[in-house]
Order: sequence, then C-alpha cells, then structure tokens
Amino acid sequence: MAVAALYTQYNRVWIPDPEEVWKSAEIAKDYRAGDKVLRLLLEDGTELDYSIDPEALPPLRNPDILVGENDLTALSYLHEPAVLHNLRVRFAESKLIYTYSGIILVAMNPYKQLPIYGDAIIHAYSGQNMGDMDPHIFAVAEEAYKQMARNNKNQSIIVSGESGAGKTVSARYAMRYFATVSKSSSTAHVEDKVLASNPITEAVGNAKTTRNDNSSRFGKYTEISFDERNQIIGANMRTYLLEKSRVVFQSENERNYHIFYQLCASAQKPEFKHLKLGSAAEFSYTRMGGSTVIEGVDDRADMVETQKTFTLLGFKEDFQMDVFKILAAILHLGNVQITAVGSERSIVSGDDSHLMVFCELLGLDSGKVAQWLCNRKIITTSETVVKTMTRPQAINARDALAKKIYAHLFDYIVERINQALQFSGKQHTFIGVLDIYGFETFDVNSFEQFCINYANEKLQQQFNLHVFKLEQEEYMKEDIPWTLIDFYDNQPVIDLIETKMGILELLDEECLLPHGTDENWLQKLYNNFINKNSLFEKPRMSNTSFIIQHFADKVEYQCEGFLEKNRDTVYDMLVETLRASKFHLCAKFFQENPVSPSPFGSAITIRSAKQVIKPNNKQFRTTVGSKFRSSLSLLMETLNATTPHYVRCIKPNDEKLPFEFDSRRTVQQLRACGVLETIRISAQSYPSRWTYIEFYSRYGILMTKQELAFGDKREVCKVVLHRLIQDSNQYQFGKTKIFFRAGQVAYLEKLRLDKLRQGCVVIQKHIRGWLQRKRFLRERQAAVTIQQYFRGQRTVRRAVTAAALKEAWAAIVIQKYCRGYLVRSLYQLIRVATVTIQAYTRGFLARRKYRKMLEEHKAVILQKYARAWLARRRFQSIRRFVLNIQLTYRVQRLQKKLEDQNKENHGLVEKLTSLAAVRAGDVEKIQKLESELDRAAAHRRDYEEKGKKHKAAVEEQLAKLQKNNSELKTQKEQLQQKLQEQTEELKGKMDDLTKQLFDDVQKEEQQRILLEKSFELKTQDFEKQICSLKEEISALKDEKTQLQHQLEEERTTSEGLRGEVARLSKQAKTISEFEKEIELLQTQKIDVEKHVQSQKREMREKMSEVTKQLLESYDIGDVRSRLSVEDLEHLNEDGELWFAYEGLKKATRVLESHFQSQKDCYEQEIEALNFKVVHLSQEINHLQKLFREENDINESIRHEVTRLTSENMMIPDFKQQISELEKQNHDLETRLNEHTENRKGKLEEVSDQLNRSREEGLQRKTIEAQNETHTEEKEKLVDRSQEMQEASEHLKKQSQAVSEVETSLWQEASRLTMENRDLEEQLDMKDRVIKKLQEQVKALTKTIEKASDVHLSSGPKEYLGMLEYKREDEAKLIQNLILDLKPRGVVVNMVPGLPAHILFMCVRYADSLNDANMLKSLMNSTINGIKQVVKDHLEDFEMLSFWLSNTCHFLNCLKQYSGEEEFMKHNSPHQNRNCLNNFDLSEYRQILSDVAIRIYHQFIIVMENNIQPIIVPGMLEYESLQGISGLKPTGFRKRSSSIDDTDAYTMTSVLQQLSYFYSTMSQNGLDPEIVRQAVKQLFFLIGAVTLNSLLLRKDMCSCRKGMQIRCNISYLEEWLKDKNLQNSLAKETLEPLSQAAWLLQVKKTTDSDAKEIYERCTSLSAVQIIKILNSYTPIDDFEKRVTPSFVRKVQALLSSREDSSQLMLDTRYTFQVMFPFTPSPHALEMIQIPSSFKLGFLKRV
Repeated sequence: MAVAALYTQYNRVWIPDPEEVWKSAEIAKDYRAGDKVLRLLLEDGTELDYSIDPEALPPLRNPDILVGENDLTALSYLHEPAVLHNLRVRFAESKLIYTYSGIILVAMNPYKQLPIYGDAIIHAYSGQNMGDMDPHIFAVAEEAYKQMARNNKNQSIIVSGESGAGKTVSARYAMRYFATVSKSSSTAHVEDKVLASNPITEAVGNAKTTRNDNSSRFGKYTEISFDERNQIIGANMRTYLLEKSRVVFQSENERNYHIFYQLCASAQKPEFKHLKLGSAAEFSYTRMGGSTVIEGVDDRADMVETQKTFTLLGFKEDFQMDVFKILAAILHLGNVQITAVGSERSIVSGDDSHLMVFCELLGLDSGKVAQWLCNRKIITTSETVVKTMTRPQAINARDALAKKIYAHLFDYIVERINQALQFSGKQHTFIGVLDIYGFETFDVNSFEQFCINYANEKLQQQFNLHVFKLEQEEYMKEDIPWTLIDFYDNQPVIDLIETKMGILELLDEECLLPHGTDENWLQKLYNNFINKNSLFEKPRMSNTSFIIQHFADKVEYQCEGFLEKNRDTVYDMLVETLRASKFHLCAKFFQENPVSPSPFGSAITIRSAKQVIKPNNKQFRTTVGSKFRSSLSLLMETLNATTPHYVRCIKPNDEKLPFEFDSRRTVQQLRACGVLETIRISAQSYPSRWTYIEFYSRYGILMTKQELAFGDKREVCKVVLHRLIQDSNQYQFGKTKIFFRAGQVAYLEKLRLDKLRQGCVVIQKHIRGWLQRKRFLRERQAAVTIQQYFRGQRTVRRAVTAAALKEAWAAIVIQKYCRGYLVRSLYQLIRVATVTIQAYTRGFLARRKYRKMLEEHKAVILQKYARAWLARRRFQSIRRFVLNIQLTYRVQRLQKKLEDQNKENHGLVEKLTSLAAVRAGDVEKIQKLESELDRAAAHRRDYEEKGKKHKAAVEEQLAKLQKNNSELKTQKEQLQQKLQEQTEELKGKMDDLTKQLFDDVQKEEQQRILLEKSFELKTQDFEKQICSLKEEISALKDEKTQLQHQLEEERTTSEGLRGEVARLSKQAKTISEFEKEIELLQTQKIDVEKHVQSQKREMREKMSEVTKQLLESYDIGDVRSRLSVEDLEHLNEDGELWFAYEGLKKATRVLESHFQSQKDCYEQEIEALNFKVVHLSQEINHLQKLFREENDINESIRHEVTRLTSENMMIPDFKQQISELEKQNHDLETRLNEHTENRKGKLEEVSDQLNRSREEGLQRKTIEAQNETHTEEKEKLVDRSQEMQEASEHLKKQSQAVSEVETSLWQEASRLTMENRDLEEQLDMKDRVIKKLQEQVKALTKTIEKASDVHLSSGPKEYLGMLEYKREDEAKLIQNLILDLKPRGVVVNMVPGLPAHILFMCVRYADSLNDANMLKSLMNSTINGIKQVVKDHLEDFEMLSFWLSNTCHFLNCLKQYSGEEEFMKHNSPHQNRNCLNNFDLSEYRQILSDVAIRIYHQFIIVMENNIQPIIVPGMLEYESLQGISGLKPTGFRKRSSSIDDTDAYTMTSVLQQLSYFYSTMSQNGLDPEIVRQAVKQLFFLIGAVTLNSLLLRKDMCSCRKGMQIRCNISYLEEWLKDKNLQNSLAKETLEPLSQAAWLLQVKKTTDSDAKEIYERCTSLSAVQIIKILNSYTPIDDFEKRVTPSFVRKVQALLSSREDSSQLMLDTRYTFQVMFPFTPSPHALEMIQIPSSFKLGFLKRV
C-alpha cells in the first residue's frame, strides 16, 4: 500500500511548532498525489492549509491504541514526534518515568521521590524476563545479572545523560539491585561496603550546579565482582576527568564539592577544633558562587553520614582526620592574601594567619611556601634564575597548587576505597556500572566540555555498532534477508580529535613549547582543518573559538585556557616544598615516581574488540589530554569485551518541577543521547515485530471463514497478510515472528477499527430497526382502536332520525311512570308484611332472649358453686395424691438408706468383732508371754544361784568344749569350703534372678505405698460421705421443725376450706425437697385437668340426680313457708333451681366435714413422719459414732500394719540370730544339716510369699480396674495384717522352741523390740534385708521362673498403652522411626500421627520407671531427630508436612496426658489413667512448640516457592474467558536471552497445585486449623503477587483483564467452598486484588465515579489506586483513557487517608501461626505398630 494512501480524512499528522516542537492536526480533506497544500484541522478547531512537499509529507500520528507503549520501537510510525508524544503521555499523564527504546532504557527525572524502589519491587523484578514487567532500572539490572549468570559473560550498564538528569541515582539503584539479589552468606558484608562507597565519592566528587544540586563532576566506572555462585565478592572503581577547576572557581549559584561545606558545618565539633575552620562564607573557595547552602540539605548531618561510611569501609579515625586536615589546608590556602608590589612583583606576608595554619596542618616551612608562591625558578643550561611573578601569576600558582592537592587527595581516597573493596578469592565475572557525563553544550565551552564530548563520541560509536549487531542477530535468527542499513558513523569526528596531527596531538605539541599560547594552537587548527574537514568550522564573528560538528549538535569551544588546563602544572619549587612536608600524606602525594595502583584486579583479562590508536610519544602522557585518551581507550576496551546495557537519563525541564514536560529540552537530549538514532535505524528496517499467535488473536476479526478453516495458524496469518497488504515488501515472515515496515501496523489497526465500526453499524441498524418496528406496531394498534370507536359512533349517528328519537323518548317517559307505580305498589305491600313479621319475630326473640338470660343467670350461679366444689375436690385429691407419693418416696428412700447403712454397719460390726477377737487373742498372747517372761526371770535368778555353785564345773566343761570346738572348727572349715564351691556354681545363675527379684520387691513396695495412699483417699471419701450424711440429718431436722410449725398453724387455724388449702400450698412451697416433685407434678396436673374437663359433662349429667337426692331430705312445705311472695313467683317459674341451691348448700356442709376428717388424717400422717424423722436422726447419730469408731479402728489397723511390716522385714534377722544360737548350743554337723533344711523351708516360704505377693498385686490391679468398694479393700488389709501377725507369732514360736537358753532369748527379744520402735534403724534394716534377700534368692531361680511362667500364662493380658524399650535401643528407635521413615508408607490406612503416638508410648514407659535420665535422653533424641530430618529435607513438601503433623500430634499427646485439668476435659476415664505420673514435661512442650513453628515457616516457604512461578501466568496472563482478550500485543522486542522457554501455566495449574497441597496436608493428618492457616497464607501470597505484578505491568491494566481476574478469584472461592475452607479467612486476603479488578472495570469519568472509587477501594492504598488509574490502558479505540483531571479528583479524595505509602504488598509477610490443642481420640493400648517400621525391639506393656 502506498504511503500517500494513508493521508485520508480523519487521520492525524504532526506538524512543526516553535513552542511544543510538534503539534497534532487532523486531516480535513483527503490528500491526492500532486497536491501542494494539505487541509488540516488543528486541535483548537481552526483550519490550516499546510504547504507540503510531496517527497516529505508530514509524519503521521499513531492510533491512540498504540500511544503509551512501553517500548518506543513498538510504535507503528517511528519518528521524532511519535517518540516525543509517547514519552509525554507516559511521563506527564501516566506518571511513568521509564520507557524502553529498543535496548535503551529512557529514564525521565521526576524531581520527586517515588515508591518504586523498595525491596518488594526488587524481588518483584528478580527472575523476570525483560519486557514482562513495566520498564524499570531494576529490569535492566536483572537482565544484566541474568545474562552474566546464564552465559558467564561480563556485563556493563552504561548510564549517561546531562547534569541533573539522574545518572548518579540510576547507577546507585542498579548497584543496590545487585547488592540485594546477590546477597552472600558471609559476614564480610561486601554488598554494604560497595553501596557505602557511593556517599564518599559523592561527597568528594559531587557539587551543586545551576542544573543539579548533586551533580557528579567526574566519570566513574564501578566493576562489581562476582564468584561462581553469582554472589558479590568485591568491587573496583575507576574515575575519569575530575573537574579540578571547581576547587578554585565556581560560577554564580554554584558550590564547591560537598565535602568542604560538610567540614565547615562541623567546624565547632571538638575533634575539628584544631583545623581552625569557620563557616563556608569565610573562605574564598567556598563562597565564590554566592550559594553556600542547598535548600533541604543538612551539611552537618551529611558529615556524620560521611564519617559513618568511612568507618563502614574500615577507614580509621586517623585516616579520616588526615583527609580532613588536607581539605582544611586547601580552604586556608585559598584565603592566603597575595599583595602586588609594583607591576612585576608580588609578595605574601609571613604573618598571614591562613598561611600559618596551612603550613601547620601540612607540616611545611611557611617561609619557603611564601617565597615560592610569588617566585619561580628557571633552570637553563648555564645558570639558574629566580624570577618574580605578578599577582595574577601568583594567584594562578596558588590555585594550581590547590587543584593539584585536591586531585591527589581524590585519587588517594578512590585508591583506599578500592583497597577496602578488594577480595581474596578468584573473580568469576563482573558487572560494570558506568556513570559518565552526557553530551554537554553551554554558552561557554572549554577544555572540560571538549573532553566530555570526545568521550561521548566514543561511547556513541560503540553504541551504534552494538545496535547494528543486535539488529543483524535478530534478522539472522528469524531467517530474514539482511540488507545493509545506513546509520550515522561518527568515526570522522573521532579521527578529527585523536588521530595523528589531530586536535589533541596539536594541543600536546603546543603545550611542549616554552612560549606556546592558546592563540597559536588555535591558528594551527585553522590552518590544518578549515576547508579541509567538513566537521571543523571557524565562527564568523570570533577568532578565539572553533566549532566541531558532533553527532548530537554543533559545539563552539573557546580556546582560552586549553593549554593551561591541559598542562595542569605546578611549579617545581612548590612541589619540592610539599615533598619535604612532615605530614606523611602530603609528602606521599608529591613523590617523584609514585606507584599508581592498577585500576583493575589482576584476574581480569580484557580483549579489545577493535584496534584502538595509542600514543607513541611518552611526553604526551604527561598532559591531561593524553591521560584522558589513554583511560578512555582502556574503558572502551573494557566495554567492548562485555555485553552493554544502556540507560539514557533525560532531564524533562530546567526548573526541576515534578512531572513537568518541556518538549524542547527533551528533544534536545533525545537527539544527543542516541535514542532517536536507534529509532531511525529501527524505522529503516522492520520495526514492528509480532508473533504469529499475537497477530492471530488481534486480527482474527479481519479473517474470513475460509481462512479460519485452516488448521495451521501460521498459514492463516500468511494468507490474511497477502490479502490485506498486497505489497509483500512491507512485511516479512520469520520463524516465530512477523516483521512489519513502519506504518503497516497502523494500517492494520485502521482496517480492524473499520471492521469493528462496520459491525457496530450493523448491530445498531438491527437494534434501531427493531425499536422502530416495535414503536410502529404500538402506534398502529392505537390507531386501529381509535378508528373502531370512531366508525361505530358514526354508524349510530347515521341510523337514528329525529322522529324516532321523539317516539323513543315518549316511550321511555311512559315506561318510567308505569314502572314507578308498579314498583311503589309492590314495595308498600312488602313493607307492611315485613313490619308485621318483624314485630312478631322481635317479640318472640325478645321473650326467648329474656328467658335465656334468666336461665343463664341461674345456671351461672349453679356452675359457680359446682365448679368451686369440683375445683376444691380436684385440688384435695391432687394434694393428697402428691403428698402420698412424696411421703412414700421419701420413706422408701430413707428405708433404702437405712438398709444400706445397716448392711454397712453389720459388715463393720463383723469386722470390728473379728478385729476385737484378734486383738483379744493378741492380748492373751502378750499376757502369756509376760507370764513366761516372769517365769523366765524367776528361773534366771535360780540359774544365777546355781551358776555360782556350778561355776567351776562349767569352766571345766568349757575347757572340754573348747577342745571340741577346735575340732569342730576344722570340720566346719572343710564343710564351708564344700559349701562355698557349691554356692559359687550357683552364683552366676542367680545374678539375673536377683535383679529381677529386687525389682519385684521395689514394685511391691511401691504398690504397697500406692495402696496406703488409696486407703487414705477412701477414708477421705468416707469422711465426705459422713459430712454429706450430717448435711442430710440437718436438712431432716429443718424439715421436722417446719412440719411442727405447720401442725401448730393448722391447729390454731379455723378459717374456711379455701384458706386451709392456701396455707397448705404455701407450706408446701416452703419445703425445699418438694419443689422438684411439684414441678414434675405440674405436668401431671395439666393431664389431670384435661381428664377433669373430660368428666365435666358426666358431672353435669349427674348434677340433677344429686340435686334430687338432696331435695328428698328437705320438707317442701317448710321451705315454702319461709319464702316470700316474690320468691314464690320465682319458684313458680323455676322451682327446681331453688331446691338445687339448697341441696348444694347441704352438699357443701358434707364436703366440709369430709375435709375436716381428711385434715385429721393428714395430721396423723405428719406426726408419724415426725416420729420417723426423729428415729432417723437417732440412727444417723448412731451411724456417725460407728464411723468414728471405724476410723479409730482403721488408724489402729494402719499402725498395726506398719508395726507388723517392720517386724516382717526384720524376720530374716531373727532367723540369723536363731541360727547363731543353734550353732552355739548344738553340734556343728547336726546344726548344719538342720540349718540347710531350715533354709530350704525358708526359701520355700519366701517363694510362696513372693507368689502370694504377685497374686495380691494382680488382685490389686483387678480391684482397681473393677472399682471395688472400700470395704473389700479394708478387709484385705485386715486379713493381710492377721497373716503378718500369724507369721510373726509362728516365728516367735520357732525361736522359742529352738532357743535352749532362755536368758539370751529374752535379751534378744527386748533388743529387737527396741529396734522396732526406732524409725531410723528401720531404714538400715531394710537395706540389710535387701542384701540378705539377694543372697537367699539365688537358690530360687528355677522355682520362681516356673512360678512366674505359670502365673503369666494363667492371667489375661491387659495392655497399658506403653512400649517397653531398652536404653541401648534408643538410637535405633530414632533412626527407624524418624530419620529413615518415608511418609508415603505411613499415611495410607494408618492412624494420623502414628510415629508421634509411638514416641509418646515410649515416653510413658520411661515415666512409669521414674527414670529421669532415660526420659530426658529420649526427649532430647526425639527433638534432635525431628530437627535433623527437617534439615535434611528442607525442600521436600511431603516430608515437612508429615513431620509438622507428627510434631503437633506429639505436642498434643504431651498436653493431653500431662495431668493438667485444662487438657483433660475431653479425655475418657481410661485416658485419664494413662496420664504421666512422675515428670512434668512443660519445658519440652515449649521446645516442641518452637520446633513446630520453625517447621511451619519452612513448610510455608516451600509451598510459596512451588506456587509462586505459577501465580502470575495463571492468575494474570492466562485468559479463560471466551472472546475476551485482556492483552494488547505490543510487538516488544525482547532480548534473545530473555525468551521464556518454560511451559505455559493456567488457572487450572494454580488450582491443581492448591489441591495437591491440601490433599498432602490432609493425608498426613495435619490439624484442620493449621490447614486453614496455611491456605490463608497461600491465598495472601496469590493475591499479593498478582496485585504487585498488575501494578508493575501497564499492559495488564485494562477492563477486560479486570474481568479475567475477577473470574479467576471466583475459581479460588469455589475451590475454598469445595474444600470446606470458607471460615479460613483466606477469601479476605484476596480483597485488595478483588478491589483492583473492580477498579479496572468500573467507569472512571464523573465525580460520582471518583467518590465511589474512594468508598469502595478501602483495601487498596492511595498510591496503589493512583498507580492503577495512571496505568489503565484501553485495548480498543472504543475504550477511553483515564483523564488526568479524574485522577486528580480521586487523589484529592484520597488525600485524607493515612495509609501506607508503599506501592507493593509485602509478599514475605507471614501471619502469626497458632497451634490448637486437639486431643487424640485414639486409645494408646489399641495402637498397633506396623512391621514396616522395623520396631520389633519394642514390647507392648
């Protein structure tokens, strides 16, 4: 299609404008070939005939649908006005400061702080492809970081622009992005140090200019080094062309470097007193510009910040003070006064205070400094001459010295920063950030501007080559024929500057001449380049300047000062003086051959992509120009060896107003920074590039049915394009994209819009036709109706004549009178008949009514008395019935209590009698023993007397016995050896049995203690029962007093029956025990009333019979004699009623007598009850006495049991002592035989006792399980005490029988009695008993094993919910149950939290053993094992879910069985018996809770990491609604490295992932409350990520996308409903996203719309609402943009809100987790251990 064909009516073009550069106009008339004038309609409504050149028609304006694109190259018409308009719309209207232009990021300075640089924004851009999100500096930084990580290739970000355009801030944000996304795990904090270098370099290298308050006056290239893990390990910095002249000179309204003003502002601090500084206005170098203060800047606070950054980088206070001393010395040097002496000389006073301070600070000789500031030494071949200098020359020498010192200081600070950022490891890759000045042109341009523009020429050349290379790569990738594109090559300008005999070489040559001047150098330039080089010109009106045609513009340079600035020399004697300084830093600056540090690390190797011209003459390197050229060549080598990324900063206006767009200033910078050159190169080829899918979805409306029938969308696109655009040169088909020439997309948009407009017209046609037809049919029907009535009226008028009307009227009159007469006659007849009938009827009715009234009056009287009598009788019967029931019930209950108590009393009496009998037997035995002791004492006295007599004989016998004893000893030793051999053989077998028996003894002792405790508890229960019985007795006494009071009241009461009934009811209410029965009887009363009502009729029928019977007893004549005449008349009328009344009176008297007899019966019953109550109280007192006696008996039994127990424990001592007595009195052999037999008997008795104790233990367990009563336990205790007594008596009898010497037996018995009374010796005796039992039990191994086997086999197994394990199996338990367990093998068909229950059962076993070390070891091992398994599977969702569930179950088990009441509310009685008894594990509960919280947070992180990549594609990008496309294809050309190769996710993917999470949590038995909290956290993440992405993607902010988001939210809500998670509050977390979707869909035009937005969007912050409104992008031309005025209205309404100023939601926010307590319903004793757990070493107890 020809371009001229696009210039049709209603299309718009751009025409030049002196104010706005370009302005828009609409074509009012179609353009035809050959026309020289184009009829235009301006925006203000005026028409204009615009003269045109057919070869250069005015540029066409893009459709509104393409305005505001993220990428300028996506515009259909690519030219300067289109670029300018797109930038204006984005910046001024949408408040978007970033725009892509191909590979360039155009950054407009907003002059306002924006909330788009927070950490949330950084994380939002991290990992995203360039072009997926809105343009941003973070997107460029992410692209560089991603390419570096993916390709292992070094990257560079080149930030350029004018002063004040925001270069420094952009570079700072890029470095901050790298520091944030590449956080290292080391403690060196390299990232913080890299960022901390910026404030220092800005302090010493930035200054206020007329264009910028913080202008960088040097170029900086920062290399950020990364290791193989892409983490920052260090950095290196290079600087270029510091503006040294600013140290000694500032223009008006400008300042020196910030550090001077910061130092002056802090001069009063103690540490700076010795610098002798004052305010900045006191020094010449700081007050020259007349502006010492920047509005809104606190220099004193900035000084503190500078010192902090110095410290952060590791610079000590000594180094900082050295730097400040040099800076202060420079300020004092500027104030040194130089006085002219004549015209040829000048001097400096030796008393100059500033000179003295300068020399003092730098350690110089003030005389030499004063001398050589005003003199210089000239050395010739023959002599040395000292020449004086004029005052201007001396001032220049002073300023040159100040500049030199500052330049050395600046380089030294940069050097030390590089040292602080050095790294020890090996550099893998780096990213360089170049912050360099852009192209500059001022009214007066000097040497600095020349060098800056020279550097920009080199950068522009590199940029052009890179853009050309990228274009070529794109075409080759898509197999598009490559044709050479003509682009601007600035190599001739570079050659003019840097080649041999170029400008720089001529300047260096002139500097070498002793008498070289700026004029001579300029003349050489004129001679060499005028008329020889088209890029060099001479101004017409000046002989001191020259013009160079740069790529951006022509620049005129003033030659004055070029040589001096290029030389940058300081006189030798001043250098020598400073070299001799006592201040080490100053002397170091002026060393003869200083070793300059390498600006690069040793590991960096750079290869140049292009041969760069290097100077050969060594003398050239001493000049500033040669040094700058060398450093620039090195920079270009570095950039050519990296992949560059470009950021072009634009200054929108010179007034620094926020979001004000100056078109002229912007165009000037766009031309200078190469953006328009990029646009021009793109426009020459195929600038618009769309994928086949984008083209198919966008222009499917232009396709025919036959074309849509093709299956291949690519072929469809080709066929459609061949049909729509006949010129095949206007597009090319690539592998994945379609390439369009400039303007073709606009043409396709025009066709699409025409098609849509045509479809709209068709729709409107049919709708309007349908409306008109509907209206026509309605009007037609109305007309037909009117015609119908009109025609009928007209027919009537035609048919009726005047004569007919008269006759008809006469007939009507005759009929009227005739009919009136007939009707009146009939009416009169009927009226007379009616009145007659009414009279008779009314009379009859009146009489009947009168009789009825009489009857009813009498009947009412009868009914009143009859009903009253019936009610009284019913009440009496009910009361009697109730009282009978209550009395019988209470009597039965008391009788039952008495019977139960009698039974208990009988049992207690029997027990008491048996105990009394036992006690009497014991008393008799004691008396016998006492009598025996008396006899023994008598015998003892006899023996003593006899002993004296037989002493000699005894001594002889003793001698004989000694001989016999010696013989027996030898035999005894032999026998002992034999016995020892036999015992040693059995000793090894007896060890295990001894331990087991010892444990059994301990358990028996514990059970005995528990039994005593239970006995005490039972006695307490009996005491409570006694108290309750006392309370019942008191209640009965109260009832007795109340009943007596009632009887007294009834005896004194003589009122009628109704009063007696009321008092009885009142007294009944006062009885507390009758209240409940009365409430129950009320229901019965209702039933009785119903029954009474049913009997009313029968009573009425019988009433007449009762009345007749009553009347028979009356004399009718007597009654009539007492009646008056009137009464007789009434009687004559209705005599039966009177007799009935008299009968009722008599019946009432009968009833009264009946009630009186019934009252007497009640009184008798009450007296009987009182007697019973007294009897009961006596019985209760008797029972109370019995209980007291029982308690006393129990106490005596308890003491007796303890005494017998102690005696029982002392039995082995008795046996040992008896055996010793036998050894003394009997022969050794016979005693040994008897002792062995006795020992066997003893062992058999011990085994029997052990078996008996075990049987008793089992009986005790069964007793506890069956909850037997207290009396049975007490009987067992009594029996046991009796057995113990019998055993002790038996032993005493044995001791008495065996004892041959009664005296020794008495002494031993008395000694044992004393020992039994001593409690302390009882403990010692227990230990001895244990040791002796250990020796004795060794011989009972086989016997006890057999007995235990028989016992275990005989009793049924009852599991206690514990798992027995050995201490050495603990590691195996943790390994198999925690570390090696796989969740998938556990969750199927098993108890939720099975490992937790198993662990708790092991804990219960350790608790039952009362082994603190064992329990502590198990708990610590369990917690450490859970931590280890979680650490080993940090990314395994199933494992984390499984152990989160088990940790919570384990924690709940510890709470449920802790014994605390708050956790035992829902336990069963059996579960309460399984509680822990010996240890409090609350501390471990807290540790487990902390572990669960850590697992939960890691669990949430894993879920978020899994679902986060799916959220944006599924929630935002995927389109499920048919026929609605929420995206506008933009044709954005992504970087080749940024193409997303991942699979496309849908909303179904999001729901499937959520379902997977939910099913896994449910299968693992996670608590439903924790599941709800996790789902809430996930939904918050989904909403936050989607909203954040929406806020950063302008192409997504459309009405249709809002519909799609709302649809996706409904899917999520439906998922919540399906999973029964509506109460999880997850839906509320989506409210911000839901309101954002609503905001995209709602109308945004009027004030009411603004108010509605303000009221509805409460979950969105003001910043987010304004961002969405500014980013709203129409998809079609039918939609309207949001006007800036509407945005301002909404902003004004939102100004009253006090919400967050953050744009993004914090996706890392985590809700507080609460672990609910959920008791386990599973019984521990029923839990089975699967064999797959490999826990066979655990045994159920």
